Amino acid sequence: MIAVVLVGGEGTRLRPLTLDQPKPVLPIGGIPFVSLLLDRLAEAGVTRTVLSCGYLPDQLRAGIGAPPAGMVVDVVVEDEPLGTAGAIAFAAAGRVAGPFLALNGDVLGDADLGALVRAHLASGARASIGLTPVDDPTRYGVVVRDASGRVERFVEKPPNADGLGPGPWWVNAGLYVLDPSVLELIPAGRMVSIEREVFPQLVGDGLLAFEDAGYWRDIGTIESYRAANADVVSGRVRTRIGGSVDGIIIAPSAAVDSSAELIAPVLVGEHARVEAGATVGPGVVVGAGCTIGARATISDSVLLAGVSVGASARVESSVLACAAIVGERSTVVDCAFGTGAVVASGSSLTGERAAAHV
Repeated sequence: MIAVVLVGGEGTRLRPLTLDQPKPVLPIGGIPFVSLLLDRLAEAGVTRTVLSCGYLPDQLRAGIGAPPAGMVVDVVVEDEPLGTAGAIAFAAAGRVAGPFLALNGDVLGDADLGALVRAHLASGARASIGLTPVDDPTRYGVVVRDASGRVERFVEKPPNADGLGPGPWWVNAGLYVLDPSVLELIPAGRMVSIEREVFPQLVGDGLLAFEDAGYWRDIGTIESYRAANADVVSGRVRTRIGGSVDGIIIAPSAAVDSSAELIAPVLVGEHARVEAGATVGPGVVVGAGCTIGARATISDSVLLAGVSVGASARVESSVLACAAIVGERSTVVDCAFGTGAVVASGSSLTGERAAAHV
């Protein structure tokens, strides 16, 4: 089984985190997101994964790490944006000879991909779409099906739920199994959307959709990225991290002072240090090599590797990229700072999004 994963976006909604690294290698629970995705693909029987990218390909290659045993990972680079369908065709060209998985590379989930493949093969469909339930259909593309799962129509971001029946409503989860014949419907040389241009052509011609109520979250914004980290640590989504009984994960090499307070869910990474009187959590990931100063308070935040938070500082609802520094007695609320950013001691910042702030 081959999988094509779309990782071409620049991650603009996650800036400044994505100014120097692509979205797929941002860590979730201290592990590059793409590594967690490869785990799921290996579990589904995938032996070759093709990552279709166009942004910072060298950083993507470097951030993948060792793939799961028995899997080969290729990175192909789009010279120009091709859209979802164009990118799938580009990555699949000359590599697929039978049904293959295709999926968006910015969704954290634990849907059973193997079950989706088996359902597709058993049905004889040309294309199958994995669906996830939502309580508010107005933000998504709703997939309307008949009782046998055949897709009848798509309703893109309806203004309300009128005519869609009772909720929950099932929307495109960005998970597909495609027969190679679908590639023939994708014109070359321009951007092509599989959702808006290809799938509508297949309505009534072998397009099915299958439900999966597992965890699903688009990690494309600062807020959803923070939430995804907390969900992984708490075990709400199934990953190799696994969560813990009490929602507190401390790496063996981390040092947490006995007077510090950890409030679940919280993860303290390898070689990180939490000093006396600090309060960390809830909803916090402290990356490898971070230092949390005495009496500092961290909540609802993600600190990437090597971040330093000074004594008596407060960080709330924020994301700090690698090696960022928050000075003593500073307050940082609803902020996102890039690699190596510096917040001067005694500062009070709210709502900042910046590569650096001194």
